[in-house]
Amino acid sequence: MNLSPYRLVLAQPRMRAVTLLAFLSRIPATAAGLTLTLHVLTTHKLGYAEAGLAGAFGMVGIGVGSPLAGRFVDRLGARPVVAVTTAAQCVYWAVAPTLGYRWLLVTAFVSGVLCIPVFGLIRQYMAALVPAEQRRTAFAVDSMAVELSYMLGPALAVAGVTAFGSTRTMYLVGAGLVAAGVSMIVMNPPVQSEEEARTATRVPRRAWLNRGLVAVLAATATATFVLSATELSVVASLTNAHATAWTGLVIALWCVYSLIGGFVYGGLRRPVAPLLLVGGLGVMTVPVALFDGWWWLLPIALIPGGLLTAPSLAATVDSLSSCVPASARGEAMGLHGTALTIGIAAGSPVAGAVIDAHGPTWGYAMAGGVGVLLVLAAAPFWPRHAPTRSATPTATATPVPPIMKVTS
Repeated sequence: MNLSPYRLVLAQPRMRAVTLLAFLSRIPATAAGLTLTLHVLTTHKLGYAEAGLAGAFGMVGIGVGSPLAGRFVDRLGARPVVAVTTAAQCVYWAVAPTLGYRWLLVTAFVSGVLCIPVFGLIRQYMAALVPAEQRRTAFAVDSMAVELSYMLGPALAVAGVTAFGSTRTMYLVGAGLVAAGVSMIVMNPPVQSEEEARTATRVPRRAWLNRGLVAVLAATATATFVLSATELSVVASLTNAHATAWTGLVIALWCVYSLIGGFVYGGLRRPVAPLLLVGGLGVMTVPVALFDGWWWLLPIALIPGGLLTAPSLAATVDSLSSCVPASARGEAMGLHGTALTIGIAAGSPVAGAVIDAHGPTWGYAMAGGVGVLLVLAAAPFWPRHAPTRSATPTATATPVPPIMKVTS
């Protein structure tokens, strides 16, 4: 395994600090949704439908707010945006535990709109801190940090609710989010490199928000659709087998596979097209439906798709960063976050309907099959030529994602 790309990336000034920030700041962010769900279930004594609706309101808010926050970052810089969103999160998590269910729904949406743009900003920091040719490795590092955060955040949410109750856990999540926001304000890494900040000019949205970028966003949403649907299918399989207690272990193993795949991807000498990776994720998910017996088949059957998870997401971020001008990178990263949210929001209910009608095995088949079909639908719109990685693309240039030479 070639480790030199990682040494070069982590040797860049401030990259190690930003990588640590990427990991720690996302732990409360990944714990927030499950904490809210458990609060509705345990404190409000409502059902799963009501709990899921509260989570859905928050996700819709995030989908709306991500590109808006990114646009403000492009125009005003990161620090003012993080200051405002951190204050909003402080207010929300301070009052949310005391609200009735209906007001909790409303404020969950508002909180989502004013969510701290942790995920997109971290990727902007990394794009600014490393040379263009090292971004693929940097985004692989970011994807691995996301996996680690997702392994810890939800587990800590469950442990907190079990030990302290949902109300106290909500206060702890709020404190964690505020700490993350304050850390980002204090560190204040650049969102553009020195050269980009010196030479970049404002580019009209119509010059970069073209069919190539839409194809990247579609691939992003497809990846999270497959992952969300697969996760629910795993939960359903274990529940039907009366092995719910092992769900955490199976999901954790899946995350480990993703970490391994992300590590390998970041060290590759040549990039791999996002459509190829996302399509492979779908193809590798379909055969899981053929296995029976969770005790060894599920962990083993999830390996191929798991290995492609982090590379798929890293590749979409790399493609997006290369096909938009630096002056619009924040808004583009926000759109990427919206695409992630759309895929997650769509995957679970579609998989749930299939599972209810035909059983968990068909959930895997549906997830992978739909993923492949969506990739094939996006392929004709994918530009055929790689972009020139330039710090200052012109308004007349046609920005395109890297290679359909056959993303996080």
